[in-house]
Amino acid sequence: MVPASPTPRQISPHQQPSPYRRTPPGPGRRAPEERKTREERDVTAEPRPPGRPPLPPAPAWELGGVTVHRIDEVALPPQTGPWLLPSATPEVIDQTPWLRPDFADESGVLRLSSHTFACTIGDLRVLIDTGIGNGKTRANPAWHGLRTDYLARLEAAGFPPDAVDLVLLTHLHTDHVGWNTRADGGDWRPTFPRARYVASRREWDHWAAAEMDDARRQMFRDSVHPVRDAGQLDLVDVPSAGAEIAPGIRLLPTPGHTPGHLAVELRGRTGTAVITGDCVHHPVQLGHPALGSCVDTDPEQAVTTRRALLASLAGTDTLLLGTHFPPPTAGLVRAQGDTYRLIPVPGRPAPTAGTRT
Repeated sequence: MVPASPTPRQISPHQQPSPYRRTPPGPGRRAPEERKTREERDVTAEPRPPGRPPLPPAPAWELGGVTVHRIDEVALPPQTGPWLLPSATPEVIDQTPWLRPDFADESGVLRLSSHTFACTIGDLRVLIDTGIGNGKTRANPAWHGLRTDYLARLEAAGFPPDAVDLVLLTHLHTDHVGWNTRADGGDWRPTFPRARYVASRREWDHWAAAEMDDARRQMFRDSVHPVRDAGQLDLVDVPSAGAEIAPGIRLLPTPGHTPGHLAVELRGRTGTAVITGDCVHHPVQLGHPALGSCVDTDPEQAVTTRRALLASLAGTDTLLLGTHFPPPTAGLVRAQGDTYRLIPVPGRPAPTAGTRT
């Protein structure tokens, strides 16, 4: 169970003006040389070795004043698909030929990825989910003790940790909260020191009452509690119609995978995108919406949610961005009989988000 104290900040979806706006540097912020010292002793930061070529630009989607970058963490191993989506057999893949070659290999093994999304919207820099994280003790071998260059990729896209204003958590599962924190000496501290971290109050309350196994308790200790203890966690009540928490950012309730699961809608001048979290793990679930995940809290509700989301997007110009979809990651939802398919929309290299003070 989640300890009750200290209490996260409670945010009303109707609060005006929005509580989320850029926080400029001010008294008490670490000087750049102090930040460097912290990062040099931070074993989870994984700076890129000297002499390595610069990172390629992150793929991004432009919505008209809103740029959404995909920040890659790690390609998940082939055994992930049969474990996560056990009903997605090679025979099912064969019935869905449009999945190949991008989303499944020739033998019918699903491709899956761990990445996050970072966007500039107005004067806010926003991160949606934080992946698996580095150097953490995990029961899943694919997540245990990672040493990726995720933070370098995030910074290369123009999102150094000190510049992130808002971290939106679709749900509180291990592979979505890992970079909430990083090691600082013997402690885990928030990776994004100026950011507000936002989660659904329903999600928090669910885990607060749950009897968790050792692995999940460990995750809360190293990746969730430090954010709460630093006073950076906000809990939002999200009504059925969704909650706009800042101009152009709307949280959509998508329960089933977890009770308080959220999708995130981003709206620009010329386009809209919906980031799935885990309400749609993989494009195979467009062709087979009833195909569930082994870790859904309420499998029946997860299917209902997925069908409703896909029906709402079918035939529109709204991009669907999958948190575990392998490249090309995004696409348009189109009806295909009584199911759906994804028409891929690859991202394009985007300019780095500009430096600001």
